[in-house]
Amino acid sequence: MIYIENLHHDPHYNLAFEEYVLKNIDAGEEILLLWQNEPSVIIGNFQNTLEEINSDFIERNGINVVRRITGGGAVYHDFGNLNYSLIVPNAGTEIDFKTFTQPLVSALEKMGVKTEQTGRNDITIMERKFSGNAQYLWKNRLLHHGTILFDSKLEDVQSALKVKPGKFESKSTKSVRSRVTNLLPHFPSPITIEEFKSQLLENMGDYNGLRTMELSPEQLDAVNELADGKYRQWDWNYGSSPSCNVIKSNFFSCGFIEFRMEVENGLIRHMKVYGDFFSRKGIEEFTERFQNVRYDKEMIHRTLQSMELGDYFGAITAEEILDTIY
Repeated sequence: MIYIENLHHDPHYNLAFEEYVLKNIDAGEEILLLWQNEPSVIIGNFQNTLEEINSDFIERNGINVVRRITGGGAVYHDFGNLNYSLIVPNAGTEIDFKTFTQPLVSALEKMGVKTEQTGRNDITIMERKFSGNAQYLWKNRLLHHGTILFDSKLEDVQSALKVKPGKFESKSTKSVRSRVTNLLPHFPSPITIEEFKSQLLENMGDYNGLRTMELSPEQLDAVNELADGKYRQWDWNYGSSPSCNVIKSNFFSCGFIEFRMEVENGLIRHMKVYGDFFSRKGIEEFTERFQNVRYDKEMIHRTLQSMELGDYFGAITAEEILDTIY
């Protein structure tokens, strides 16, 4: 087994690093990565980003939102979470989680922490989840990666992924929220996350030998290019979302208004407005202005500010509508 160290905390870079190693480093044996992200929500490849995040909490706390190449549900990362990636050559085509979660389960058992794989892709302790795992097959190589909740802010995990029910309708893959726990309270004695990382490396290395490798400056440049060209792009993180219907409503001084939007690839394709308000102009003029506008706070606000809203709704501000629509 080869270990490649990556000490960056930018999720855009880290996901690019992982993909680059998967697709470009043919070591002929398993590769292990251990990495941490600053506060981030990592979206599954087949999910609708808008349906998985609490946008208000995300914006208020400056949390990154990045899509990964593997399927599964959305997860929250912070500095109390450690991520691991196994890149396996000559892998079969069947999805097999237990084989690749076993090194982690065995390593933790050596540290005095008894865990088990449950369900399809979770690792639990005392029936609470601390690790979710996902896989991606590229040519004959398998990427298996997972989270390890060591000492994360569990209240932020819940807040960042708490979406108001009934606001989105789509056929995208929805996250299943599980009861979660941190690993730290279950260790026989106190341990820091750096000590945990070192012991994990040592024990997983025992599982299948371990030697280290570094990427060249040219390879690291390629990682940065991938991060810039893909993982930092709105089109990847939001625009790749499956189609959905967004339904938002509120009571204003002018009356009740409901906004129904059909969002495809992150763009508002159609909008309908219903309610008991009075309008001096045809409401179709208002809805047409949103056609092909990004379902993005800044772009929606800009579109609202470009119109005389009083012509459509009477006494109402762009900020009031924005707070409802987004």
